[in-house]
Amino acid sequence: MDSPVLAAIYHRRSIRTFTAEAVDRELLHEIVKAGIWAPSGLNNQPWRFVIVTDPALRGKLAQETRYSHIVVAAPALIAVYLDRNAMYDEVKDHQAAGACIENMLLAAEALGLGAVWLGQILKNKENVRLLLELPEGLELMAVIAIGHPDRRDQRSNRKPLDHFIIKEL
Repeated sequence: MDSPVLAAIYHRRSIRTFTAEAVDRELLHEIVKAGIWAPSGLNNQPWRFVIVTDPALRGKLAQETRYSHIVVAAPALIAVYLDRNAMYDEVKDHQAAGACIENMLLAAEALGLGAVWLGQILKNKENVRLLLELPEGLELMAVIAIGHPDRRDQRSNRKPLDHFIIKEL
């Protein structure tokens, strides 16, 4: 099949090393825009975002994860939050956040950027919220590190399809 969507899905890799080149604000906004077009139950769109390009703040955030080298090296971070006041169903809204994050990763791929979904930082989500000076009621879902990849030779593989399909009825 010749589909740009499928091509982005199959070619996207988690990029953990970046050049020093800044990421244009317009590209970061396009990535967020792709995120907000993810499906959400009742179209409640419970996600909220913090874009971080300030090196000093990235340095402070880096102290909240064992992947500090990625956070410091990425020219931009996007913290993805759920607004608990906009949520209506815990499971559905968390699923929607995952769809939002995946849309953002695919958008980064489509724009020629590299990105990685950082989840380990969730262990310190309250510290992150305080560093970003955010009100209570916002729940951190992920931090996405974004930049211009310093290389594009990452490899990955998947188990065969029949490993995952339990039944066809």
